[in-house]
Amino acid sequence: MTVDSPSAFFLAIALCVGALVILVVVVLKPQRSSIPIERRRLDAPTDTSAVGLVSETAVRFMGTALGRSGGPFNREVLYQAGVKQAPADFMVLVAASAVVTAVVGSLVFGVFGGIFLAVLVPFLAKLVLVLKTQKRRAKFELQLTDTIQMLIGGLRVGHGIMRSLQAAAQESQAPTSEELSRIVNEVRVGKDPRQAIEDCAARMDSEDFQWIGQAIQINREVGGDLAEVLEQVEGTIRERSEIKGHVRALSAEGKMSAVVLMILPVAVGMFMSVLNPDYLKLFTGHPLGIAMIVISVILFAVGGFWMSRTVKIKF
Repeated sequence: MTVDSPSAFFLAIALCVGALVILVVVVLKPQRSSIPIERRRLDAPTDTSAVGLVSETAVRFMGTALGRSGGPFNREVLYQAGVKQAPADFMVLVAASAVVTAVVGSLVFGVFGGIFLAVLVPFLAKLVLVLKTQKRRAKFELQLTDTIQMLIGGLRVGHGIMRSLQAAAQESQAPTSEELSRIVNEVRVGKDPRQAIEDCAARMDSEDFQWIGQAIQINREVGGDLAEVLEQVEGTIRERSEIKGHVRALSAEGKMSAVVLMILPVAVGMFMSVLNPDYLKLFTGHPLGIAMIVISVILFAVGGFWMSRTVKIKF
């Protein structure tokens, strides 16, 4: 087996991985949890293996490094995305994914390609959280009319607004159940009901739910039949939902056209670089070609922003 053979290359990688494992398991000496076993939850499983201890040590170290702020993936960001993890746990997961991506990318695309892919991992994680947050908010909006109906039913039988919110939280599905339960719990510990509802509307980016909070606050100040007021609000929200559905249907073709126009130049460039690499060398080896690439990227960004504003209708 020569030095330049593929077997020697893979053997070197295996030795490097083994050295890293020995470094983590032996040299770093992962510590056990500082919480005594008699104070832990009885139903919580305890992982005493080497991998479990290493992961626990990594999470504890990451939590110390992030501090109370939680870093870019703080507790509020994860909560809005519906992720049931602590910021330290999620950051360790992102870091481990970046390391694995760097190793695989280095083997496939070279060292610089692996570093570039590893840098992209946190941005991809942020993008995933943004998409999950948008999906969670959209689901909350779809459940809003049913939520109002349950609130009206609770008020009709004589319950107060907080009791009606609690009953609606128990009968609803996520994310409505989670948000209503949070409102009830915050009010129980002394938070103003109006502020709790407004914070929920801000988290869900829901103007319709903000109307519900305003109706509840007006009823608390001037009195009246809150169930009847919520019925009128529910009718308005239902009509707005129908209009939103029509707008989405009419703007779907424009959104699809924008996506195709944004993806097509990049896809054609990648296809030509694989099919005939010499064809695109003029753009990377000549000053005029580099200037054209810079201008194209600027126009690409401006055109993408313009199309996104065109197909995004706010009312």
